Order: sequence, then structure tokens, then C-alpha cells
Amino acid sequence: MDLSILKQALIEGDDQAVADLTRRALKEDHSAETILNDALISGMEKVGQLFEQGEYFVPELLLSARAMQGAMEVLRPLLAAGDYQPMGKVVMGTVQGDLHDIGKKLVAMMLEGSGFEVIDLGTNVPPERFVGAVEESGAQLVGLSALLTTTLPAMEAIVDALREAELPTQVKVMIGGAPVTSAFAQDVGADGYAPDASSAVALARRLAARD
Repeated sequence: MDLSILKQALIEGDDQAVADLTRRALKEDHSAETILNDALISGMEKVGQLFEQGEYFVPELLLSARAMQGAMEVLRPLLAAGDYQPMGKVVMGTVQGDLHDIGKKLVAMMLEGSGFEVIDLGTNVPPERFVGAVEESGAQLVGLSALLTTTLPAMEAIVDALREAELPTQVKVMIGGAPVTSAFAQDVGADGYAPDASSAVALARRLAARD
């Protein structure tokens, strides 16, 4: 099977076809890592490009990201059993006081689709949970999300807690959400700001490359 068929199904957001084609590719002796790199990550890169060009919007991103998740459920055990190394580890969460989840979930799915291992802490996450998750996982990146203006101080508190903690890795912090701006990111000492999921993937890659 030509893996470009799987890549195209992912670009089109056809979750059933993506899962079926992933299983078929494995049966035809394509390795899990080859399927991930040559079809899935490549496909998500194209989805990101289409979004940046204004040809795709959030619904299309979400369809492709969900299709990617289905493929990853098939591949993850095989990747874990092999020598596959993710591009990096990212701890994600919506900050304390905020229960909004959709934007953060989309970013998490897009990051996993781009080769990152994602530890998603969910919503209403206090500073100490972010610190603990980084300590436990050794993650290089932390992604903070907020949709409410009233929770921006919580975002700053988390950045401060991560900076003050004695962590096993030099962690980079990226932030995003409706009330967040690039200027705010600079003010609170974050390493970067992303206005949308596609930009968050590009930012994570840049930050991971500097590690």
C-alpha cells in the first residue's frame, strides 16, 4: 500500500479510513514509525499549512486531529515497544479557575500528530500539578491555556512556579488562549505565545529544537 493514501485520508479527516488504512499498512509490513513519520506527521503538517493558508478552519483541523488520534491508538503500543523517540514531551493544561477545554484539546491532538508525547492534565490545573507533572515526566515543554481574562494571574503564577522549581530539565513554557497576547507572554516570562493550534505546533518545534 502506498502510504500517500493514508496521508490523504488524514488530510480529509476521514477517521474510519485512517484507522483502517493504518491497520492495513501494518499488515503489509510498514513499520509503525514509518507510518507515523511518512503518512501521519506528514499529513498533519499539510493540514497545518492549509489552515495557515485559510483553506482549512478549526472544524477541519479537529476532524484531522481526531483521525490522527484513532491512528495513534493503533500505533502507540507498537511505538512504545520499539525504539521510537518522540520529538519531545509536552505537559498541557488549562490553568486553575478555567474549565474550558476545546482549544487546549485541539492543541494537544495537533502536537501528538506532529510527533510529540503529550501529557494532558485537563482543566482547572493548579501550579503544583504542572510542576509535579514535569518532575515526573521530564517534559521539556509546558503548554498553558486560558480562555477567561480573570485566570490570567493564574497563568502567571504557574510560570513563576515552574521557574522557581528545581526541575530535572530546562523547561520551556508556551501559552495561549483568547485573552492572551504576545506582550502578556513576555511580561510573565513565558518562552512563547501561539494564537491557534497550528501556530502552537510550530512554536513547540522551535522551542524543542533549542533544547
